[in-house]
Amino acid sequence: MSDDRIEVENVNTPGKTTRVNRPKFEAMRAALLSVLPAAPPGMKVADAKEALLPALPGDLFPGGDTAGWWLKCVQLDLEAKGTIARAEAPPVRLYKT
Repeated sequence: MSDDRIEVENVNTPGKTTRVNRPKFEAMRAALLSVLPAAPPGMKVADAKEALLPALPGDLFPGGDTAGWWLKCVQLDLEAKGTIARAEAPPVRLYKT
């Protein structure tokens, strides 16, 4: 297996994995975990995106390009692994477990 790809899970499709770009995934994972609160009710996804954009490396996410897709990819993987969770009531708010 090449080190430039990483297998990720999706909370919506248990048991299925997908291989994605490792540097982008790891950068987004670190940025997301750095901004999420440690307790419910958590942070709205749009607020999390706004807060993490300055922490993303410009060479991987120039001008924030594709950050929304990568945020969702990391969110679903971390939810599948139990690292983060959604608040019980809408809107979707995320927090670290």
